[in-house]
Amino acid sequence: MLYNVNVEFNKDFCIVKENQIKIGIKSKPIKGEANKEIIKKLAKHFEISTSLIQIKAGQRSKQKIIEIQN
Repeated sequence: MLYNVNVEFNKDFCIVKENQIKIGIKSKPIKGEANKEIIKKLAKHFEISTSLIQIKAGQRSKQKIIEIQN
């Protein structure tokens, strides 16, 4: 399933509504650290492995499209 993800920095939350996700992260967007934190938070929220989550678009953007496999 594909989700549209909006990222906010210096915050800590995860809100999922249908195919929209708003997520707050603490990591800085340097060397992929922010993307790693997003994947870890989503894996914890959906109670799945991080290997089932892929960033399809927006690796360098606050707005991303993420695929979560079931």
